[in-house]
Amino acid sequence: MEAEDGLSALGYRLSASPVSVAICFATLAAMPRPTARVAIVGAGISGLAAANRLIELAPAVQATVFEAAPRVGGIIETVARDGFLIERSADSFITQIPAALRLCERLEIADQLVPTEATRRRALVVRDGKLLPIPEGFVVMAPTKWRPILRSPVLSWRGKLRLACEPFIPKHKGGGDESVASFARRRLGRECFERLVQPLLSGIYTADPEKLSLAATMPQFIEQEQKHGSLWRASRRVRTDESATESGARYSKFVAPRGGMGSLISALAAKLPAGSCRVNSPVERVTRTSGGEWELQLRGGEVHHFDGVIFASPAPHVAEAVQGVDARLAEQLSDIEYAGASVVCLGFRADQISRPVDAFGFVVPAIEKRRIIAGSFASAKFPGRAPQGHVLVRVFLGGALQPRMNALSDQELVEVATDELRQLIGLKGEAESVEIARWPASMPQYHLGHLERVSQIEARVAQLPGLALAGNAYRGVGIPQCVQSGEAAAEGMVKYLAHS
Repeated sequence: MEAEDGLSALGYRLSASPVSVAICFATLAAMPRPTARVAIVGAGISGLAAANRLIELAPAVQATVFEAAPRVGGIIETVARDGFLIERSADSFITQIPAALRLCERLEIADQLVPTEATRRRALVVRDGKLLPIPEGFVVMAPTKWRPILRSPVLSWRGKLRLACEPFIPKHKGGGDESVASFARRRLGRECFERLVQPLLSGIYTADPEKLSLAATMPQFIEQEQKHGSLWRASRRVRTDESATESGARYSKFVAPRGGMGSLISALAAKLPAGSCRVNSPVERVTRTSGGEWELQLRGGEVHHFDGVIFASPAPHVAEAVQGVDARLAEQLSDIEYAGASVVCLGFRADQISRPVDAFGFVVPAIEKRRIIAGSFASAKFPGRAPQGHVLVRVFLGGALQPRMNALSDQELVEVATDELRQLIGLKGEAESVEIARWPASMPQYHLGHLERVSQIEARVAQLPGLALAGNAYRGVGIPQCVQSGEAAAEGMVKYLAHS
């Protein structure tokens, strides 16, 4: 049992295979020395995942998490108020990328995960001030069923005919990175891009699609075009009956803890040794000592020394911190731009809304010239988000295309959100519950050239032994990608410590 417990701490399962057992014991022999110390800067999902993985693989390592804010979790936060369960940012995660799901399994909270409501797995889009269903089977940028598209009033007949030409559009032969907007217009037509693709992407990345790199955000569409010559033909090859009945996103693959996303943060924090998370502790700079240690200086002058450092904070903060170590690395990190957004969460009685809330939410095309990006009917998506007879709506404002909205006061944000809902869903009266979340400069923008930039950053970091990066600034903004990046950083750190 003792050997099996040790192997479990390393993330392995004991196998009857002699080869597997030999590999596991070889890994145990390569454990870092017990006195090794590692700092994790940033206690968002990436930093907490890194710290958790570090102690799973090397329990004897002294890991300390430094967080500038007064709480852990980063932008993930669940608030319970007036009977509502309110998510201030992400409300779920996708299981198609398994990192977050596997983490929940190791934290023993997988049984708390609930799927999205099966009967409402669709999204709406604003057209001429009205909410219309996104055509069934149209997922982000992939048309999988023609009949619903032809019947849909979202596109004009001219737009539908142009979209129907997609299978006959030749492959892109030019080299270099291509923007999402360029790709979508080229393959699907301008109207489809403006009416469907742009608003769906804004709901995911809060970005300007004219600058957004397709290779960095949705490389599968590049592969589909090159391999099958058409997104339509590619979708016919990979389509399943389940995904074909959805619209907007693959909602069947999303899950959330029954008690909200904050449950994941709480479970992660509870796994860490007592006292290992230090909140209200902003790291201002790091330097490398002559003896090869990493020296961290906190605001106020407090200094600590570590054998390794994992930065899981936003790229601009990392740039400032490493300026004295590698000025070129700091410059490259500073080149990653960020956008901010605000979320206004409003709780109403169901009888205050005249339009049936029979979808997960809606997106707003930029050409509609409205003041919001999207709206999410949170209580229709997962159970337990609102009291009986009530509805919880989350309204998103700002982003790269409307940055001025983030400068509004709290009262102005609520007024804008409420006014838009009056026009779109027939809202009457005022909200019974209000929660406002502001996330300035929190969403990295994967602009053209992003992958090349990240490769250059990773190459420079590789020349700095004991330093690692994690987070949503590099190779994925979703929760599974953040978990994956944090765990990869921890695994790399363990290897470094074992051989240093």
